[in-house]
Amino acid sequence: MLKKLTEEADSKMKRSVANLKQHFGTVRSGKANIHMLDDIKVEYYGAETPLNQVATLATPEAQLIVVQPFEKQMAGEIVKAIQKSNLGFNPQSDGQVVRIPVPALSEERRKEMVKLVSKMAEEGRVAVRNIRRDMIDHLRKAEKDGDLSEDARHNGEIDAQDLTDKYIEEIDVITKAKEEEVMAV
Repeated sequence: MLKKLTEEADSKMKRSVANLKQHFGTVRSGKANIHMLDDIKVEYYGAETPLNQVATLATPEAQLIVVQPFEKQMAGEIVKAIQKSNLGFNPQSDGQVVRIPVPALSEERRKEMVKLVSKMAEEGRVAVRNIRRDMIDHLRKAEKDGDLSEDARHNGEIDAQDLTDKYIEEIDVITKAKEEEVMAV
């Protein structure tokens, strides 16, 4: 039972870190990255559809994202969605392809992005701690029900803390790397 709980908590914490990495991909840094557009939804035949499902995205240059719609008439909708997204981009369309120049971030904007990254990282840490708390609650309930000895519960709590420390440290490392990426000129 203890092994199963530990494996389950490890799996959940791993998913939390992966989710955080995915969210970090949407944070704008100085260079073009197609993942900055992951949260953009386009009106497609009456339904809000993710941009990457209605177009091909590419970064042919460090400061340019190119969006090639699967259907030419979608170019206008894609431009509207990108402008509405509040990412600070000014997309240009020639009717066939949408080009998005990615301007360098100002010092003030980079600091705002670092704050956003820090906030996301803290949410990731909280998610990992919540998983630890749930595991410890399960251990205490199992001990109370007589399914687990006091020593086994104590060892399980140590395992939960070790897992938490490991994933919090991983979050700190990826957060520091993302902050450095954002602050790089």
